[in-house]
Amino acid sequence: ATGTTVAGVFTRSQAPSAPIDWCRQALGGGAARALVVNSGNANAFTGKRGVAAVEGTVEAVCATIDCVQNEVFIASTGVIGEPLDHTKIAAALPVLKTGLSAGAWADAAAAIMTTDTFPKAATRDISVGGRTVRLNGIAKGSGMIAPDMATMLSFVFTDAEIAAPLLQKMLQQGNAKSFNAITVDGDTSTSDCALLFATGASGIAITEAEAAGFQSALDSLMIELAQYIVMDGEGAQKLITIEVTGAMDDDAARRIGLAIGNSPLVKTAIAGQDANWGRIVMAIGKSGEKVDRDLLRVSIGGVLIAQLGERVADYDEAPVAAHMKTRDIRIAVDIGLGKGKSTVWTCDLTHGYIDINADYRS
Repeated sequence: ATGTTVAGVFTRSQAPSAPIDWCRQALGGGAARALVVNSGNANAFTGKRGVAAVEGTVEAVCATIDCVQNEVFIASTGVIGEPLDHTKIAAALPVLKTGLSAGAWADAAAAIMTTDTFPKAATRDISVGGRTVRLNGIAKGSGMIAPDMATMLSFVFTDAEIAAPLLQKMLQQGNAKSFNAITVDGDTSTSDCALLFATGASGIAITEAEAAGFQSALDSLMIELAQYIVMDGEGAQKLITIEVTGAMDDDAARRIGLAIGNSPLVKTAIAGQDANWGRIVMAIGKSGEKVDRDLLRVSIGGVLIAQLGERVADYDEAPVAAHMKTRDIRIAVDIGLGKGKSTVWTCDLTHGYIDINADYRS
């Protein structure tokens, strides 16, 4: 819609795709009229041809809907290093325009999938002054998922009217709690991108004073989408929630949680339903964060396993073993040194991950 504002967060990869470079500069305008996404080809590491493909797509969009270039946002996901034939996208745009529909969320969520096994979408309604504001979001991601960001694309839309600087602030806060708190395999994509659009179609303006309720809904929606990505990790069978408390600060807690979540030994033990808590201790110790072995407390499924530098005297593995057979695994670690806390989500590492990635291109 005319008047739409936009916010964005992008991969921290030092080898970003051409669409990422384009979106970063377009974001400076704070306005949006179109988002074009393709799957199957990441248009990454494609040199000048990649830049030309983005520019050609943008020009075709501007000709189709009569907007300026900095109002067009581009995202691509798929194989790295293959030149993208943007003329195919340009040729499809007139048909896409005639097929635009306010209710086509499921179609859009399905269209951006690559190795995903299910489309990912979430919605929230909030009341502002007795009137309803809606947020809708879609995402894709299954492998090459790690913070900074975690291949992951997400697009969230609201019919509220929100100034671009406030929108950017809210997106960054939501991203820290969601897409930057998940890991599947520790690999950061060249193409990670999350964009938040505020169309203003509801006529309801949200300012700093009313931002708290909207922020809560946005955080919740983004966490739901992030969890869907982890649940759909390539070959994944289990969602793993890692809650870290008692660290020196929140950033330290997050890094400890990610050390656990990225450990192949932890992830394969969980895939094998083995209550091997020693691997969690190992991952905490290698995190690089300040840890005192004798203050650590480790629990799985709500059962305290280790404290005071050793296994608890009356430890019974039976309930923990039963918990490991479920699809929702919960690990809690208290560092015992400070007030820092963080929650990280990951998944198990199965033979399916190898099967999918060994022949991804073939």
